Amino acid sequence: MAKAKLSPIDRIRDMCLALPEAVEKPFEAHDAPAFRVRDKIFVMTHSEDGATVTLKAPPGAQHILVGDDPQRFFVPRYVGSKGWVGVNVTVAPDWDELRGLIEDSYRLIAPKRLAALLGGPEPL
Repeated sequence: MAKAKLSPIDRIRDMCLALPEAVEKPFEAHDAPAFRVRDKIFVMTHSEDGATVTLKAPPGAQHILVGDDPQRFFVPRYVGSKGWVGVNVTVAPDWDELRGLIEDSYRLIAPKRLAALLGGPEPL
């Protein structure tokens, strides 16, 4: 029997909630799923289906991602000036790349002790 294809929000939810102490709590401004660690947002979705997400990126990453692929990546309103990047997951999603971006965002937001539980390199 074929495994049911996960929706974008289900994939994003699985990636986020696999991280230490991550929880889902709606973002108050638009009641869409948001993912937090110690009540600090590391991933915001912009609709209930998860078609676009916003996450914190390491310094310089926003410029590179948006410049290389402006159909998939964008500078989000309000938090774009702080280095966050938007991802349109309806345009040729690369789920491994998104997982890496989510983990980077988590590492940048989470307390160092929790971020260290992920292992691997810290974002630049």
